[in-house]
Amino acid sequence: MPRAEQGLTREEIETYHREGYLVMENLLAESDLQPVIDEITGEVTARARPLVAAGKLSSTFVELGFERQLVAINCETDKLLPEISSGALSGQEIFRLICHPKLLDVAESLCGPELIASSVYRLRPKLPGDPRGEVPWHQDSGYFDPYCDKGLILTMWLPLVDATSESGCLYVLPRLHTTSVFSHRPNDDGTYLRIATRDFPRGHMAVAAPVRKGGVLLMTNRTPHASFANRGETVRWSMDLRYQNTALPSNASLPQTESGEGAVDHRSIPPACYPPSADFLVRSRERPEEVVNNAEVFHLTRAEHRARYQAQTSTSTRPSEQKKTSINPFSLKRWKGN
Repeated sequence: MPRAEQGLTREEIETYHREGYLVMENLLAESDLQPVIDEITGEVTARARPLVAAGKLSSTFVELGFERQLVAINCETDKLLPEISSGALSGQEIFRLICHPKLLDVAESLCGPELIASSVYRLRPKLPGDPRGEVPWHQDSGYFDPYCDKGLILTMWLPLVDATSESGCLYVLPRLHTTSVFSHRPNDDGTYLRIATRDFPRGHMAVAAPVRKGGVLLMTNRTPHASFANRGETVRWSMDLRYQNTALPSNASLPQTESGEGAVDHRSIPPACYPPSADFLVRSRERPEEVVNNAEVFHLTRAEHRARYQAQTSTSTRPSEQKKTSINPFSLKRWKGN
């Protein structure tokens, strides 16, 4: 049964801030998630049909269902996986999930009532035995502008199926979110930033954070976490969503809220904590007319912002913005020269 309370209890808030993470069970009902699952299944099937027509795939395998269809497809071709992974999809039901009142109530408990949602959400289908689904130890702050390190950018990691230790749930390092952000460097194939395990203090043990369908894992942007192999037989589908207060930098076209921390050199303030992706106002009492509540506007905003950002970075001559790995160039400033 879903939770009856709105947002987090005082005890849950204390646990989150003390440990750097919190698992909430039964936050969402089956009816909250099924429309998203149906939308993703529809997208996978639609992208599989041209491959079938071209003779590159024997079937769409839609009859196998959400947890097995992509496994069968990937056995015959790996062309489809990148088309639906990460932030590639931005359909109506994904937008509705990002804006779901139950999730926003939780985010408000931690970030306050003026909420920005970042379109740096990620859809992650972790396939059985596929090393591409493994994510090394990192903090989300490793990808964000250092200016934002002291602020809270809330990650909600939300499985669309049961996420177990066998299927590749996340692992976290509790209580290390209160330390400095660790040095991050690209992994061997340049797809992720990673923290070398030797850099972690001795005595800190990784903790598995399994989450059943309907639950969420909450983390701070400074919580070290990783995800290892899926040793099961089905896809471990998950999404990670991010929220922040409007006082942190964002590219949501809103007036910057003063932080109340005294004089600030505005030349040092970045355009957003993660400029490559579009931010948008998702909840506000002060300016409800600015809240984005239309999936088409959401989709268009993301596409326009992505095009502008790519144009800017492709013409930039500054070394810190030159692309040197497949990791977004913005993240290079975290480790460049260390």
